[in-house]
Amino acid sequence: MQGVTTIFTGVDGGGTSEVKAFLDDVEARSFGTNVATYVGFGPVRRAVLENDARAPTGEELEHMQALVAKGMCEGALGLSTGLFYAPQSFSKTGEVTALAREAAKRGGIYDTHQRDEATYTIGIEKSVEEAITIGREAGLPVHFAHIKVLGVDVHGTSGAIIAQIEKARAQGQDVTADQYPWEASGTSLQASLLPGWAQDGGRVALLKRLDDPTTRDRIKAEMTENMRRRGGPHALLLTHPGHEWTAMRLDEIAARWEIDPLDAAIRIIRDGDRSGKLVSFNMAERDIAAFMRQPWVVTSSDGSEGHPRMYANFPQKYAKYVKAEHVIDLATFINSSTGRTADMFGLADRGHLKAGYKADVVVFDPDGYRPVATYVSPRELTVGVDALFVNGQQAIRDGKPTGRAAGRALRHTPPPGSCPA
Repeated sequence: MQGVTTIFTGVDGGGTSEVKAFLDDVEARSFGTNVATYVGFGPVRRAVLENDARAPTGEELEHMQALVAKGMCEGALGLSTGLFYAPQSFSKTGEVTALAREAAKRGGIYDTHQRDEATYTIGIEKSVEEAITIGREAGLPVHFAHIKVLGVDVHGTSGAIIAQIEKARAQGQDVTADQYPWEASGTSLQASLLPGWAQDGGRVALLKRLDDPTTRDRIKAEMTENMRRRGGPHALLLTHPGHEWTAMRLDEIAARWEIDPLDAAIRIIRDGDRSGKLVSFNMAERDIAAFMRQPWVVTSSDGSEGHPRMYANFPQKYAKYVKAEHVIDLATFINSSTGRTADMFGLADRGHLKAGYKADVVVFDPDGYRPVATYVSPRELTVGVDALFVNGQQAIRDGKPTGRAAGRALRHTPPPGSCPA
């Protein structure tokens, strides 16, 4: 209901390595939007190395390269990584570069939730440089997924990150980014607080470490620092539905249970990673605005349950950053949500109102288009979209769904000769 016609899946290295099966399933079902996908580093690495914190052997690396090549030949946009998340975080730069080369050979891009958006491991500036290096050495465009500077240690450093990217672009490298217009990210307690080494071997190994007093104390010590980076327990709002702690902040949960916030976090993590879904208030408005003004940044939702960006991302950008705060103008909002995005990702016949292009068109009321979803009630539907057309079929009329689902699977076409006949 917010006016989206096309979605990209498999970001952050997620999704599937079975791209053909996924896109065939999209074609077989009735989807309201067009769907494109990446081949995900997560399932590729897990298929070969499971959840182990080690480098691949030469044979294992070749196996992973073959999986990426297969995904690209089946229509993936490129390789997506989430190097912040275990087990992808266990990889070294060279491993990722080797896989990115397989995407490059087939005309793909390198999309990354970079290794560090804060000061967790190598720091954000070195993390940005790593991504740029991967793109340069592999020979393909680099796209930073939901670019941000996350946490109190790096607030105000957006200018330095922008300068890094501008330098690479000035040297002829294709480097771009997308961004969601919210001051809170969406993640989980496990990803945001637990150290990477504690997740080596997967969930069973993690629970054993939490049961061992020695390793538990070490884990808690590192969790203390990670919580500080995130702004403390009050900055963490738990969102997964169906629990007594749903829509409560971590310090409030700890007070109710009469335990330390770290122990409350561990208790929730033990319940399962989905139970620990949260929004983390960790960004500064000046950094959000700085990234938003860049001509190489487009709008994204990083859509996930439990965060209002899933249902209200585009109206949030319009209502707050166009109408209320005048960070960008209307033309920039529209372009960064349509044509600029289509051009960036090579969707040659979409994103523009031109003869012969696919009719993916949204008509919204400039006075009434606004978000309704909130952090506490994230699934409320946007208002103000008068009409929506997907592939020429009307999906919304007079602000109401028509029931037509005209979305299609969008398959990237690799260059001739780069895939088996």
